[in-house]
Amino acid sequence: MNTITEQLLKATEILARDTDKLKFSGKVNHVYNPLVYAKEAHEDYIKKYGTGKKKVLFLGMNPGPWGMAQTGIPFGEVSYAKNWLKIEGVILQPEKSHSKRPIEGWNCPRSEVSGRRLWSLMEERYKTAASFFKDHYIENYCPLVFMEVGGKNLTPDKLPVEERDPLKKICDDHLRKVIGIMEPEYLVGVGKYAEKNFKRVVETMNNSEKYKISAILHPSPANPHANRGWSEAVTKQLIEQGIWP
Repeated sequence: MNTITEQLLKATEILARDTDKLKFSGKVNHVYNPLVYAKEAHEDYIKKYGTGKKKVLFLGMNPGPWGMAQTGIPFGEVSYAKNWLKIEGVILQPEKSHSKRPIEGWNCPRSEVSGRRLWSLMEERYKTAASFFKDHYIENYCPLVFMEVGGKNLTPDKLPVEERDPLKKICDDHLRKVIGIMEPEYLVGVGKYAEKNFKRVVETMNNSEKYKISAILHPSPANPHANRGWSEAVTKQLIEQGIWP
């Protein structure tokens, strides 16, 4: 195993441990931490693709209920995680499960639209996962899934400030480590929230001016602009940003 992979594994282990200690209340009824119960799969992702310095680091927000929550992989739509990324690993159960958000792992019948859109674009352009990951890597800012009492997804930006700040500190520390380990030239937020996190973290780093920060359209179906030719729009953005030829 090379040094970069080992550093990423160690950083992720710390992220999993520190986020697992946090307590949430208010609207948050359930919290899933896929870095814990899908640890094997996430480590397999790092071992397969976190193997060297990268030109481009993409950053998502946090796991979707039918994506990373099921597979432990950022934007981890089940069929893409299994068949294109060839990720393997036992998926266990969260400590406390919500009846409306079961973890079925590799047997989950639902397809996460965001992940399907993102990985299908990468497959169309790069054909193989190995070819895509030669210069790119994808990470999520926050590893936790938050659910309200009825099972509705709650994004990290909607947490009360006293719960958001300790989480932000841990996630910022991790992101700073990942940037330092991979030394990407381009930092691309998948959506404006991720771009904002990149900007805040990079301001605290040495040589912050060497990083080029931008955003692409988020692939979520909740984003109306993403439902009209997302692949074409994002390809155009990445070409205009000088990231893709």
